[in-house]
Amino acid sequence: MAKKAAITGNMLIAQSGGPTMVINQSLIGAVLEAKKHKDIKDIYGSLHGIQGILNEDFINLRRESDKNLELIAQTPSSGLGSVRKKPTPEDCAKMFEIMKKYNIRFFFYIGGNDSAETAHIVNEEAKKSDYELHCYHIPKTVDNDLRENDHTPGFASAARFVACAFMGDNLDNRALPGVKINIIMGRHAGFLTAASALARQYEDDGPHLIYVPEKPFDMQSFAEDVKKVYTKYGRCVVAVSEGISEKDGTPVAAALTAEVEVDSHGNVQLSGSGALGDRLADYIKNKTRISRVRADTFGYLQRSFPACVSEVDAKEARQVGAAAVKNAVQGDTDGSIAIKRAKGKKYKVSFERVPLKNVAKETRHMPDNYINKKGNDVTQAFIDYAKPLVGKLPKMGRFKGVAVKKK
Repeated sequence: MAKKAAITGNMLIAQSGGPTMVINQSLIGAVLEAKKHKDIKDIYGSLHGIQGILNEDFINLRRESDKNLELIAQTPSSGLGSVRKKPTPEDCAKMFEIMKKYNIRFFFYIGGNDSAETAHIVNEEAKKSDYELHCYHIPKTVDNDLRENDHTPGFASAARFVACAFMGDNLDNRALPGVKINIIMGRHAGFLTAASALARQYEDDGPHLIYVPEKPFDMQSFAEDVKKVYTKYGRCVVAVSEGISEKDGTPVAAALTAEVEVDSHGNVQLSGSGALGDRLADYIKNKTRISRVRADTFGYLQRSFPACVSEVDAKEARQVGAAAVKNAVQGDTDGSIAIKRAKGKKYKVSFERVPLKNVAKETRHMPDNYINKKGNDVTQAFIDYAKPLVGKLPKMGRFKGVAVKKK
């Protein structure tokens, strides 16, 4: 998009989709950057995304003290509240009337690919209405599935939670051996489930098996994998993406509920129950005759846990918010901010504006070289990719096992 002459007006920012541990860093990063620019007058926050715009449910963020803004930045979940709503043309028409009333000329929407789609729809409708609006999508998602991005704010902290949770679960399973199955978020992409591999510190540590949506899931092969690991170690810890699908692409979880719930973007609800974990646990019990089989669904715990924030994640989340405002003020009328990783062993990133349409709606998947050939584990390439994002993890200890001679 060619740059236009600077425009003066008010700013509106909102959050959408699933919360994360660092989404408020992006929000505050954008607000504090906006305060530096004279072209941006009032700074409004819409409560609960575009629903708040339609209801004119705003708060004035310029009047918040910097001290309170910094406290909110460190607070997980969506400070402005969130929403899952895809705007209709009628919604857009109403939004523009409201934006005109408040002289909104800078609009920022923080969210994942569905939120990028919403920003794209709003931007296209603004063009049709000949209303000059600098419209930006600010990335976030624990699924790490935004196109154009090496990784997405929110993922690293959720990945850190998953890795730490598996550390504890592995120790529990080692103390009381059996089969333990954990269901992790990830509708189409397995990045978050794959992060469980970072929990391993000793050769026999779990997760021993990892299943992601990128590879077809077969129940018979699953049982054989578990039995093989159990025979070797006397126990087995398993990480499974909620979005695992059969060969025909049907999500295994979707077939376990009588009524399939979908949102306005057409996404099937997968995280709302423990049905998938229960189904897999029952199958293993019946097929392997292993007596102690348990399952947990991590569910929404992965998104807003206060004690597992990645330092890299928090820093970059703030930077993408600030970058969006900088680009908008400099004259690029629309876009999304993408995180790009530099080549080489030393971790380094840059922030680039990409077209909204490149990020909207469609998702990206884990590269094939991150998944082993059997489709039941990750490779060293994924470990190398994820480690700099998650940061240093707690070190686990063990007794050396020196036996005392019997008297």
